[in-house]
Amino acid sequence: MPPVQLHLLAQALALLAASGFLTQAQAQATRPAAAASAPASAASAPARSGQRQVPAATPAQLEKVEVSGTASDAEQRRSSTAAKIVISREEIERYGDSSVSEVLKRLPGVTTGGRPGRGGDVRMRGMGGGYTQLLVNGERMPPGFSLDNLPPDQLERIEVMRAPTAEYGARAVAGTINIVLKEALKKTLNEVRAGVGIEAGRVSPNASWTRNNKLGDKGAYTLTVSLNRSNRWDDADTRTRWYELASGAEVLNQHETGYSLEQREGVNVNARLQIPLAEGESLTLMPFMILSRGNNEAGRTLMQTGTATDQPYASYSSSGDGTFKLLRGNAQWQKRLGSGTRLEARGGLGTGRFSSQGLRREFDSAGTQTRSVDDSTRNRENNWSLNAKVSHQLQSEHSLVGGLELESSRRLQGRTTLQNGLPILTEFGDDLSASSRRVAGYVQDEWNPSKQISAYAGLRWEGIKTSSDSASYQARNTSHVLTPLLHGVWKPDEKSRNQIRSSLTRSYKAASLQELIARPSISQRFPTGGNEIGSPDRAGNPNLKPELATGIELAYEHYLSKGGLLSANLFYRRISDLIRNVVSLEDVSWSAQKRWVSRPQNVGNATTQGLELEAKFRLDEMMDDALPVQLRANLSLFDSKVDQVPGPDNRLEGQPKGTANFGADYKLRGLPLSLGASVNITPAYKLRLSDVSSSSVGSKIVTDAFVLWFIDAGTQLRFSANNLAPHDYLTTSSLINDTQRQDNESANRSKINWGLRLEMKL
Repeated sequence: MPPVQLHLLAQALALLAASGFLTQAQAQATRPAAAASAPASAASAPARSGQRQVPAATPAQLEKVEVSGTASDAEQRRSSTAAKIVISREEIERYGDSSVSEVLKRLPGVTTGGRPGRGGDVRMRGMGGGYTQLLVNGERMPPGFSLDNLPPDQLERIEVMRAPTAEYGARAVAGTINIVLKEALKKTLNEVRAGVGIEAGRVSPNASWTRNNKLGDKGAYTLTVSLNRSNRWDDADTRTRWYELASGAEVLNQHETGYSLEQREGVNVNARLQIPLAEGESLTLMPFMILSRGNNEAGRTLMQTGTATDQPYASYSSSGDGTFKLLRGNAQWQKRLGSGTRLEARGGLGTGRFSSQGLRREFDSAGTQTRSVDDSTRNRENNWSLNAKVSHQLQSEHSLVGGLELESSRRLQGRTTLQNGLPILTEFGDDLSASSRRVAGYVQDEWNPSKQISAYAGLRWEGIKTSSDSASYQARNTSHVLTPLLHGVWKPDEKSRNQIRSSLTRSYKAASLQELIARPSISQRFPTGGNEIGSPDRAGNPNLKPELATGIELAYEHYLSKGGLLSANLFYRRISDLIRNVVSLEDVSWSAQKRWVSRPQNVGNATTQGLELEAKFRLDEMMDDALPVQLRANLSLFDSKVDQVPGPDNRLEGQPKGTANFGADYKLRGLPLSLGASVNITPAYKLRLSDVSSSSVGSKIVTDAFVLWFIDAGTQLRFSANNLAPHDYLTTSSLINDTQRQDNESANRSKINWGLRLEMKL
């Protein structure tokens, strides 16, 4: 290579490193090659103090120079027209979290349900119940899958999209979280990780192995295998009281205490194989497997005073086991059709198996067994998907994309429920089949009218047809939605570090298959005769319509010179045909007496809005003489209103009034140590669910910390402590019938989780 071109290459590498397109480590890795190939005049310059001169190499010694780099997380976020937050591998690993849910809880606007430090269902903007679209490698996972089935070691990055896009789908009223598993070769890697978590004296080990390498001259592969075992013990303490509405006198007091133990073990395998074909053509194969099995046991004692109702039992014990198997194979084919035109086709086949068996035995005060319930379930789901996408880049700064998506799934479910050895609910049949078919088409145009403006317009149509069949009934549901989507970014000037985002979108939430299936589930406390409003039977509703939401987003972002960020985001959603479970007294086929039954129904309209503030920066970006401490903080405030529910606190179910995160970490100078801590806060809140039902949730404060010891260039030891200041997690509910009020209170104890993990590059 001529000396002038080598000099230009060195300058280009320096510019890329300065602009953030090369990380510091990549810039250092490429610098020696550039320096060695510099012109003789540069090599002969006097060496600086302590710097050894390197003789200039002749052009013949340099056969090839490879430059590789990816945009930083902040740069990807800044350049995206639709609002997108990217969480890198480094952030995923930082606190040694045992579940993906625990990683996500620190993101702006994200909350999790359940006990502190235990992960739980993930909610953007505090909106649960399917408002948050969860994807793995851009695809929806089958029923039974949970993010907690994925160990964090399997992840490459997390993408969070606050507003829907045509390509990712519009079933994202609150937003989309896309989990990207380990990707194809970026660098050769052979890495082993082994760790252990300890909670309340119970040990949960885990291990993983990742191998990245080339395959032949041009191909590459990535393979990650993870093993994990969890061992959890929980206490239970629930008190239920009944009061007369007229006098306020207590007529019943039930206090239930006990324990539960859950043990689970699993194997996860994720691989990618890149196969180059002809020029501009490639094939990628992506197999993915989860095998998991577990067992559980529980015991409860019920103390009762009052005569409002007979005591259902004095104690009970239960035990069970279950298995979950998921195998999916995806293939992606890409071909460049011409200048600026690319065709991409994706296909996938998957199968899932879920089975469970549980036995519950109830006893009276003398220890005599009064009832037994043996429940076994067997689910099998097969699915396939086909997606095609064509993208074309125009010279007028337009990027056009059009796509078609087909998806089909079929579930076969067998369920047997024996009460005292005899089957119940026989009129509904023990076996049912359910299927879902989805067709979607979309077009989108992303363009840059000027260096200061980026715009996006998309249109997506999606239709879903579901059906279920059993021995005695059939259920059918068809829905289709047209969703226009607009996004825009404006910079005050082309070199500005400030920019303003805006979005106007339509999104929707389709009823789940479980909500549509009509087969009832009987209350465990009151299996025969009449039941209570607080212990209803549950059944589906095949006539549900999808919820539709019109949304507006407005955000301001300021990017700091060293990669930091300050941002503020406002959002608003207007939701129609809101789905909510409604409890009512019904005449039912499975009982001679009327029963309280909870069914999902479209109850009306709702609005939700909020403010999300975020700051990420190094302390020396703000103060010249400060230590380079990485600081992260976010504050989110939520509010909502369900029109058909009287106030106050008539907000969306499960939505708190806000959440906040504060974190800092620092790499010590002169010592091979990094350390950090974070605090996640979700204040207590009350909810009014209907004119007869309300609930409250206690505050959650989760403090995490880590210390990372860099033993050598390829080995590091990570010590972590999650939920350092544990406290009880309180939940309450209140229900009113014609003459009485029922108050229920549960106290769930949380615990510290200690972790130790060794990470080695072989």
